[in-house]
Amino acid sequence: MSQPPSLRLKPHTDRRLRIGHLWVFANEVDVARTPLTGFKPGSLARLEDARGKPLGLVYVNPASLICARVLTRNAKATIDQSWFAERFRQALRLRERVYPGGYYRLLFGESDGVPGLVVDRYGDVLVAQSTTAGIDALRDAVEAALQETLSPAGIYWRCDAPVRALEGLEPETREVGVIPDEIIVPEAGRTFAASLKSGQKTGWYFDQRDNRQLVAQLAPGQRVLDVFSYIGGFGVTAAVAGAQSVTCVDASEAALELAQANAQRNGVAVETRAGDAKAVLQQLQTEQARFDLAIVDPPALIKRKKDIAAGTHHYQQLNSLAMQVLAPGGLLLAASCSHHLSADAMRGALRKAAAEAGRKLVVLAQRGAGMDHPVHPAIPETEYLKAFLCAVEG
Repeated sequence: MSQPPSLRLKPHTDRRLRIGHLWVFANEVDVARTPLTGFKPGSLARLEDARGKPLGLVYVNPASLICARVLTRNAKATIDQSWFAERFRQALRLRERVYPGGYYRLLFGESDGVPGLVVDRYGDVLVAQSTTAGIDALRDAVEAALQETLSPAGIYWRCDAPVRALEGLEPETREVGVIPDEIIVPEAGRTFAASLKSGQKTGWYFDQRDNRQLVAQLAPGQRVLDVFSYIGGFGVTAAVAGAQSVTCVDASEAALELAQANAQRNGVAVETRAGDAKAVLQQLQTEQARFDLAIVDPPALIKRKKDIAAGTHHYQQLNSLAMQVLAPGGLLLAASCSHHLSADAMRGALRKAAAEAGRKLVVLAQRGAGMDHPVHPAIPETEYLKAFLCAVEG
């Protein structure tokens, strides 16, 4: 097999890569020596520092700001089915150790050494997401490696994340094998039906697994409000745990219908409110409704750095409104999946939200994603989920 072409960096731009980061930005490339225009999107290259010393193998996309991503530090490696299969076996061993049973995020991109690829496992069905031209180009090898490692009944390629546009890629989906319209997800004695094809993201939020268990611990006998409930992950969990009442709020009536169905599937009942979260929270305040535990888990409100100010204010408003319908001594679980919002910035937004609501707030715990979403120590973007459990007085 012929050696891939070289991609050379400018002087003094390799330090971040040497401490473990996997991204190369377009302005770090010595385009006089190795023009980015000479590469096809998704093609492999041998990454070199300014002196020509190899740093590893990357895939390249000249159309993206992140123009290359490191696959391996071994510049002589062969990126093929066997290479991917070994990465998948490592990831599988870790997941089965922390969450045995076959329902988890099997592969989490950069954290598992495969940038641009996410794979969720639902028993013998896999949902895979490619967010880069590099993974698109290597998809046959990825697919073969998944078959070798897990022998799934089906693989659903759900490549419709908006981030693909940054790579110049169109959204697409593809089915391999048998993909059911609905799949049952077991979790700690509860069962949830999720749609892999029409649901949000990959159908189910494995990342909130441990935080749902926290809600199960806190919910017995409580009046619970689940804002941005989707198909009832938090709300149904609370109801099964013995909550006095559960109100699920979501803009999607279809999602709320699934939340009701999931409640029935587990032998419990929940109330649903369809509408914009802010408007519903304001209506609940007008009705003088009061809750003992509120979960506020919106979708990513900050997708780009330029949205940080507006998005942070949006988080502040949502949590302020939620605090206003909490009974004195109530608990708030406030979550954010926006990687552009730091934990410190979110804590500041919660402080301002409490002041705006005229309430006193203390943080009881700071939490993150489940252990099937490992954090790469050199890539802060992998620590995207923040969740604060707060006590709200006054």
